[in-house]
Amino acid sequence: MSMSSSSFPKSSLLVSSLSSSSPFLRSFRRLPRRLSVGARSLSSSGGGAAAGLSFAKRNPFAFQVIVATVKTSAADLVTQVVAEKKGLKDVDWRRNGVFVVFGTLYLGCFQWFIMVTKYRVWFPTMDAFSKLPFKEKLKHTAGMKDAAKMVLFDVFVHMPMMYFPAYYTIKESIFGDSWSPITWATTGLTKYYKNFYDDFTAMAKLWGPSDCVQFVLPLHLRMPFRHAVSFFWTSYVSCTGGGK
Repeated sequence: MSMSSSSFPKSSLLVSSLSSSSPFLRSFRRLPRRLSVGARSLSSSGGGAAAGLSFAKRNPFAFQVIVATVKTSAADLVTQVVAEKKGLKDVDWRRNGVFVVFGTLYLGCFQWFIMVTKYRVWFPTMDAFSKLPFKEKLKHTAGMKDAAKMVLFDVFVHMPMMYFPAYYTIKESIFGDSWSPITWATTGLTKYYKNFYDDFTAMAKLWGPSDCVQFVLPLHLRMPFRHAVSFFWTSYVSCTGGGK
């Protein structure tokens, strides 16, 4: 990848602005060690679907960060090569870098913080509900109510108020000419407001139904499932607004 080395330090300023004591940053600091342990676990397990599921269950955070990063980069590459019919020599690696940074920091790390760490606090039935067989889930009224609240929170709060502003800001930090985080935010949010209706409509059509599946799955499969669906969503975002 022939990306400019200045792109990633600019994006890292977004992370350094957070409180050093936050659970998100504590998880982020442990990420290299977790990924290293996870890679060794995979290599020693002999591979295969069963080994992958076992690794996901034992190392859910590291597993979904790896999936988020690889998936997000791959979705943009597929869009550029297949949909836009570019040769590999014509691939916009800087654009792909937006998705690598966003996939790791937001989809892999921050989304875990929201959908696992915070959801456990906001929706207290989550863990117990996720372990029940599907037939038992249907009888678990409190769990079903919390699952419905998770869907509504994702569609009407998380995606429009967190995901899109973060995406446009990170994109501006890499494509923009300024080194000022204030400029990244103001320019990114201007584009976010301009595209809000189309973005929100497309998001609700995909994530509304998929969330209804995600939030009844076992806990260790929820984020990998989300990342699988997100492959198609990322391709859409890349196709409609991935470039400068």
